[in-house]
Amino acid sequence: MSYQVLARKYRPKSFETLVGQEHVVRALTHALEQQRLHHAYLFTGTRGVGKTTLSRILAKSLNCETGITAKPCGTCEACTAIDAGRFVDYIEMDAASNRGVDEMAQLLEQAIYAPSNARFKVYMIDEVHMLTNHAFNSMLKTLEEPPEHVKFILATTDPQKIPVTVLSRCLQFNLKQMPPGHIVAHLENILGQESIAYDPPALRLLAQGAHGSMRDALSLTDQAIAYAAGKVTLESVQGMLGALDQSYLIRVLDALAAKDGAGLLTVADEMATRSLSYSAALQDLGTLLHRIALAQTVPAALPDDVPEREDIIRLAGLFEADEIQLYYQIAVHGRNELGLAPDEYAGFSMTLLRMLAFRPGIGGAEAKPVARAPVPAAAPAPAARPAAPVQAAPVAAAPSRTAGAMSPARAALEAARNAGKAPSAPVAARPAAPAPVQAPVHSPAPAASVPPWEDNPPPPASEWGDYDSAPPAAAQKKTELKPVEDAFGDTAVVEEEVPAAPPPEPPAPRVKALPPTPVPSLNWDGDWPALAASLSLRGVVQQLAQQSELLKCEDQGEGVSIHLRIPLDTLRSAGSVDKLAAALTEHFGKNARVSTEIGAVEQTANAQAVADREARLREAEDKLQRDPFVQAMMREFGATIVPGSIKPI
Repeated sequence: MSYQVLARKYRPKSFETLVGQEHVVRALTHALEQQRLHHAYLFTGTRGVGKTTLSRILAKSLNCETGITAKPCGTCEACTAIDAGRFVDYIEMDAASNRGVDEMAQLLEQAIYAPSNARFKVYMIDEVHMLTNHAFNSMLKTLEEPPEHVKFILATTDPQKIPVTVLSRCLQFNLKQMPPGHIVAHLENILGQESIAYDPPALRLLAQGAHGSMRDALSLTDQAIAYAAGKVTLESVQGMLGALDQSYLIRVLDALAAKDGAGLLTVADEMATRSLSYSAALQDLGTLLHRIALAQTVPAALPDDVPEREDIIRLAGLFEADEIQLYYQIAVHGRNELGLAPDEYAGFSMTLLRMLAFRPGIGGAEAKPVARAPVPAAAPAPAARPAAPVQAAPVAAAPSRTAGAMSPARAALEAARNAGKAPSAPVAARPAAPAPVQAPVHSPAPAASVPPWEDNPPPPASEWGDYDSAPPAAAQKKTELKPVEDAFGDTAVVEEEVPAAPPPEPPAPRVKALPPTPVPSLNWDGDWPALAASLSLRGVVQQLAQQSELLKCEDQGEGVSIHLRIPLDTLRSAGSVDKLAAALTEHFGKNARVSTEIGAVEQTANAQAVADREARLREAEDKLQRDPFVQAMMREFGATIVPGSIKPI
């Protein structure tokens, strides 16, 4: 007898022997036991998960000579014929090769006839999504109301391509991918029946290569048996699948733990010599990091049959949990970025170097706390050195408690800021004197701890005084400490006054505001901004009125002459001047003539609206600053008012 592949030889013949898909088996079993049979079933799922197998088991359950049952006998003529693929009333049709309306019409013509020697005539249409739209339309009526002796079983790997009119007429079951544990257990059972020796890690690798498909797992097992000459070993499966030896990844993580950049590149070079896939290496590295994370957080979840279990537990103790999470993310993103790299070697090596760069202690010296020793008070100058300066620099403020966590540059910046706040007396060089006067040494209180990412807290509200009387920051003089060396080589830190910034240039002279001139004959007070804001205008005409300034208005008896100044020539385009004249004619009751000129404007409706809004904003800010509750919040909790957050009502 010729050899039969494992996928066909060990195809399940009953619901009990079907691996996985418990949710489908449970629903079909209850339906068969209760005789609640649907006329059309749709099985969806990826390749090799049991769609055709379920169809044959269901056909045997419907046509078994013992009756409709969820446990077909498997020995009657109907069961044996269906298993052998020669049952007349079980028709399997491949929609990929019979996808037209003619083939579908022929099938439906045969469906009306009663079965030959069975209870039901079962039509199984595989890859049903390959049918044409005309073929789907031709089967809708029969699919909705088939003869009592007909059952349809449809199978597909792409249910999105099936029309909803077909989906609504079927009982749909989605078959899931097989978990690796189920596949490994099934392979162990089959190889035990075949009396073939195997390594458990090799079966797990086969299960991972099957990607949830039991048929693919059995086909790979057949290939592994032939490749290894009768024994399924880990080395043979790795060679057959081209899988990466996990020892490379263990060496990568060991070099990373030791902060050995040369070791990382050595592993990458060895992989390049053997032409291994860097994409697969990063994928396996992500899997290894996932297992290390499991060993760190949930040790019981780590499978016992993992070949690298001891190395995983050892590496879990070499890295912190947050490091493993970071390296996992870098590995996943590095695999996605391989296509953007100049070549795969550069992308893989840069991913490893990125992990090394984020390893603690890599990338520069550790930040050391910067402490400023207090400067002792200057002693009186001896008689032999009459020209020495007589005053010493002030004592520096004590470092804050966060200085140890700052970088040196940041700590120096904070120390300079604290020194600028400390009271000090300027040091001036004096001629020699018998009894030099020594400057008192100030010892200011330590500054409050301020995180390096926040600015210094503002002074209490009680120190502000009037809101409008606070001096601008630009007007305050700044000083800096400058070392001065005297004639004897001693260095004293003196405070040198930095010249203030030059005053800003005065703004350009503004156009003089023209006072409103009343026009008694028109019963108008001459307030052009108020008039322009009150007119019912829209679009460019509204902008023309609200951005213009009145220069002259004359009542000429029969009409009114109005001369305006506007800032832009575009405002008097598209007949906007004529529309404004029409609006003024309606307002005054006389024919209005409007003339314009270009120039700088000041007294406009827009300017008046901005001035009113600013005045209301200043009033609101002033009221908020003087509010007792706000002042208490500032005084007790150091609260500040966010600039721009106050909106006038």
